[in-house]
Amino acid sequence: MAKKTATKKKTAGKKAATRFATKAGARKGAVAKPARKTAVGKSAKPRRPSGQPWQWSAVETAAAIRSGAISAVETVEAHLERMHAVNPKLNAVVVDLSEDALKAAHAADKQRAKGGELGLLHGVPITIKENVDYEGRPNFNGVPANKDLIAPSDSPVVRNLKKSGAIVIGLTNTPEFSFRGFTDNPLHGLTLNPWDPDITCGGSSGGAGSAVAAGIGTIAHGNDIGGSLRWPAHCNGVATIKPTQGRIPAFNGSATSERPMLAHLMSAQGPLARHVADVRLALEVMSQRDPRDPWWVPAPLVGERPKRPIKVALAKIPEDMDVDPSVAAALRQAADHLERSGYRVSEIDVPDINGVWQTWCDIITNETVMMQEAAMLKVTSEDFHKAWGGMKAKANVLDLKGWMQATAARNRHIRAWQLFFEDYPIVLAPTTVKPTPGPREDTVSPERVREIFWGEIRFISAINVLGLPGAVVPVALHERKPIGVQLIAGRYREDLALDAAAAIEKRVGVLAHRLWEQMG
Repeated sequence: MAKKTATKKKTAGKKAATRFATKAGARKGAVAKPARKTAVGKSAKPRRPSGQPWQWSAVETAAAIRSGAISAVETVEAHLERMHAVNPKLNAVVVDLSEDALKAAHAADKQRAKGGELGLLHGVPITIKENVDYEGRPNFNGVPANKDLIAPSDSPVVRNLKKSGAIVIGLTNTPEFSFRGFTDNPLHGLTLNPWDPDITCGGSSGGAGSAVAAGIGTIAHGNDIGGSLRWPAHCNGVATIKPTQGRIPAFNGSATSERPMLAHLMSAQGPLARHVADVRLALEVMSQRDPRDPWWVPAPLVGERPKRPIKVALAKIPEDMDVDPSVAAALRQAADHLERSGYRVSEIDVPDINGVWQTWCDIITNETVMMQEAAMLKVTSEDFHKAWGGMKAKANVLDLKGWMQATAARNRHIRAWQLFFEDYPIVLAPTTVKPTPGPREDTVSPERVREIFWGEIRFISAINVLGLPGAVVPVALHERKPIGVQLIAGRYREDLALDAAAAIEKRVGVLAHRLWEQMG
């Protein structure tokens, strides 16, 4: 029986991976196919997607390189040209890896010419957030004092992306210790939002969100412990998925100590991209096994299909949250797009969102105070001190018994949400209930920080303590600034969240195309 069960699980995993592969047939290990033949036996020239190569999706780019429509070198050169044109104004990419990227591109073309096996992202340009290990480079994480933390090897997510054939063209900016929702630090400075310099690009994966929206790389790596993938996706008008805890392996060999348990359980690595299909493809690549992460879970990427029509819960917003009309309109629009796509949407209370958020705040704050605060405050800026002071002011100070009770409450919350998903497999919720704030809004006052995290982005941070997957997809522009919505699903059901995001994207379109017209 044990052998049969193992075989079934292995088969299910293979089927899931195949369903997540690109429509172009670029499965891991697939051999590049020759150009198609015409009626007279001549090889037809492979077709290139329309537009400039830096404007293509990751799916299109991978297929074009695989077919021979474009070389990896030409692709990377186009992305580097775009990066050098727009990044000086944005400051999204803070480490230029042009030289290494071109070397990798030449090697990728030689590999294809030999007819060898090609990975899912063979030759595709991407960026990496500068808070995970990149072999041979300091893991600064926005802090000048981290100059001696040299990565002995690539982190699992970097290793998986490189194994897939992706080419890293640069490292993106992050706030000090990746602890703010706004991307600024004394080492590299402020990152701007490509839509409008007067609003934040978000954080902590703000550099990643700004870069991919502006056309620097097809996929941007980021991570999320309190909204650091979903918040920048919203601010920059791109898509993302915060995966279930354990989906994508994580580890930094440069770290001087192991990460605290709950911080690890609430954090997730993930992709940001302009297209939902690219997010799905990147998730498949990033989630490959790495033995260095003891919490990694070999769960299938696609689960059983829920009963049709799929019921979606449009989360009722607590009365103490003041919802801007533009956000309310975007949520209604997203709900309408889902209804027109065959979903059934009902506005309903989700399980204790206020209590869930408070549990997140209490756990992460007390763990940080005990394990990291003193060391962080010694090497960080006054802006960091202001932001951190505001964040921890909303937390309850816990003794050992209180800490145990908080971790027990986490279990209760997770159970309540899992039972909720039995009836409503997807939750449609806001990212923020207010217009996107200014680029340094969290340094205004401790009260403003509490207002942002509790009063505005409550539905983002709360989800981390549950370890649930949450996608964000752009829905609308308000006063030429993007608004996204969040789609939350049960554990290891990223596929359901992304399916719903794709349904919305199909009707809204890709907002980055409008951004590029605006940027000129």
